[in-house]
Amino acid sequence: MASLSVASAVAFYFSEDILEIFLIPIHYTLNFSVRDMYVYFAPHDKLHGMQLVFLSPAEALWAHFKISIVVGLMLSFPILLHQAWKFISPGLLPKEKRYAFPFISLATVLFLFGIAFCFFIVLPFAIGFLLTFKVGDFLTPMLSIGRYIAFILTFILAFGLIFELPIVIFFLTKVGIVTPAALARNRKYAVLAAFIVAAFLTPTPDIFNQLLMAIPIILLYEMSIWISPIFAKKRGELFKKEGSHRAQDV
Repeated sequence: MASLSVASAVAFYFSEDILEIFLIPIHYTLNFSVRDMYVYFAPHDKLHGMQLVFLSPAEALWAHFKISIVVGLMLSFPILLHQAWKFISPGLLPKEKRYAFPFISLATVLFLFGIAFCFFIVLPFAIGFLLTFKVGDFLTPMLSIGRYIAFILTFILAFGLIFELPIVIFFLTKVGIVTPAALARNRKYAVLAAFIVAAFLTPTPDIFNQLLMAIPIILLYEMSIWISPIFAKKRGELFKKEGSHRAQDV
């Protein structure tokens, strides 16, 4: 908790600069140049000059507190993972404890990748669609800072945690709780669970945002089905070797 407190304090000091970064999904849209084959951010035609408002005296201050806590969580995520590993490591075998560094490194990379995927791809597309679809020339979007920050922070954290799904399935496969065959057999239930999770995590009830979150969950689950046999096979070989060593000892 000390690392989270320090990281949150640092984030609060730079919260105004961080807020400017959080405005990118409103002011810019992601474009792809077919001729030059590169992706770039272009100013949004209708939303580029849009400003946030606050509707109560304390709303802006609370938004900065939310930013500092969530960004502090992102910054201290590897340390929090290390502390969680130290908590469970006494119950692990010596051979299992050597996975600490790969686990923390891969989990951090996936968490950051999920955040980047959400911020640079999902949010510009989602916000641009929601604020411009069917509004015409007679409707003007007006966003309060509190609701906007809550919207994007919920999305960012949700995607960061969702991208940890391969790590969870790797762990469950490694300890033998699930098998690749069971993962493939229960695919339809995983799809249903993806939409249920998306319905709970998305800050708005519309099906559009739920699809933006459910589809990556389903794709990550499919990727885990393909990867899990590798770890299951290694685990079987490990048990085979341990069995042979025990037979020799007898």
